[in-house]
Amino acid sequence: MSAGELKFGAVVGSDGVWCELLNRTQGAGLRPALFLDRDGVVVEEVHYLHRVEDTRLVPGASDVIGHANRAGVPVVVVTNQSGIGRGTYGWPEFAAVQETMLEALNDAGAFVNAVYACPFHEDGIAPWRVAEHPDRKPSPGMLNRAASRLALDLSASWIIGDRAGDVGAGLNAGLTGAMHVASGHGNVEGERAQALDLSSESFRVLTGNSIADARGQIPLLA
Repeated sequence: MSAGELKFGAVVGSDGVWCELLNRTQGAGLRPALFLDRDGVVVEEVHYLHRVEDTRLVPGASDVIGHANRAGVPVVVVTNQSGIGRGTYGWPEFAAVQETMLEALNDAGAFVNAVYACPFHEDGIAPWRVAEHPDRKPSPGMLNRAASRLALDLSASWIIGDRAGDVGAGLNAGLTGAMHVASGHGNVEGERAQALDLSSESFRVLTGNSIADARGQIPLLA
């Protein structure tokens, strides 16, 4: 089944990108969304996370996501998965981690509307060895896919990430802003400076220690 034939469910399309549509968006017409990186933002950073026993929610993640749910703001996870591209683990391991994350969110009264994952990397193995793939952040492909499938207003949407590449994806997709968090890779030297360098009058870049700081700063979560 190709990505274009997707119903609600999960599939790796013929183009190699994971798409899982989980919950329909509330209301009619275009809606602004909250995009989230996964590792270091929703779940704690673990080098090439692929074991369910290593999967733990970042403190505050369920609270922020649940708040967005109650406000009718679609929540979309967009994650680069170079571990798949490099052959470190496969889609079954990714799916198991994914299910663990979703169950933990559900237990806390929160949910995401969709998840997109890109395995392509310039140092990957065939068929994942692709430099500057249009779906690998900072390219905006996964965000554009979500906008098309879920009728999202990208110009009013935000993204939270722990890498400058996450912020760059938001900029390249035409989002209104991003929050760079220090959790995960966010505390690596140079990451925050690179993220802040992307800020402009038309694209706001906020900062926080973790996703827990998003409430009160990102207008969608006011």
